[in-house]
Amino acid sequence: MTTDVDLTQEIISDDHLLAAALARATGVLLHGIRAQLFSEGADYWHIKDSGDATGHHFLIDALAHHRPTDAILSEEGPDSNKRLSADRVWIIDPLDGTKEYGEEGRSDWAIHVALWEKGELTAGAVALPALGITLSTDPATKPTLSPMPDRKVRLITSRNRAPYSAILVANAIDCDAVRLGSAGAKAMAVVLGEADIYVHDGGMHQWDSAAPVAVARAAGLHTSRIDGSPFIYNARETWLPDLIICRPELAEPVLQALRSDR
Repeated sequence: MTTDVDLTQEIISDDHLLAAALARATGVLLHGIRAQLFSEGADYWHIKDSGDATGHHFLIDALAHHRPTDAILSEEGPDSNKRLSADRVWIIDPLDGTKEYGEEGRSDWAIHVALWEKGELTAGAVALPALGITLSTDPATKPTLSPMPDRKVRLITSRNRAPYSAILVANAIDCDAVRLGSAGAKAMAVVLGEADIYVHDGGMHQWDSAAPVAVARAAGLHTSRIDGSPFIYNARETWLPDLIICRPELAEPVLQALRSDR
């Protein structure tokens, strides 16, 4: 496996550009492997496992090559206490939406690459390879928040169940429901203006939300825990079970709906 993804020195020296380039390159790699495995009649579990392993090793090798002194927290790799004393930690999910990746025809899977520095997320990218889209915190190309559309508010939630928090918000604000797979795909639907609110309380880890939160913030969206408190990344415990990503003008109505149940 190679870490040569044809990166210019400008990309290598800039964390925003590097995050986007690595997320995009990983997505291209996994998209190609997925298509090949489907054409060969590979089973669901083999496709999922291949995507997870290939994405993880590609990103780990690339970051070791281009940022050798930085620590890494990856969903697919062993954790290390060394990251807790590091100033820079890459938080990655090499394949977010493994279930959707293993289902032919689905596009709601993603690649997450985020950088945490001294208490803050400072760079990040989310690739949606099946759609050919990569969104990042790069100041030159970061997403722009469009005006609130003249339609009913759309709340995005999981494919198979609606979290209790989403039900509370939908009832309070009278939302239309949109269902998608991976956390990255849901969050980017809000960034792209296809949805307005993403609320989750059903279990999540730091790598599930770090890159989506970084990109959403860069786009001007509200991001917080469902109690309104800020996210804390690179904590010893990787569990960070809930989040809100929404348009800023909807933040207070969403938080109020969630407070009403306490």
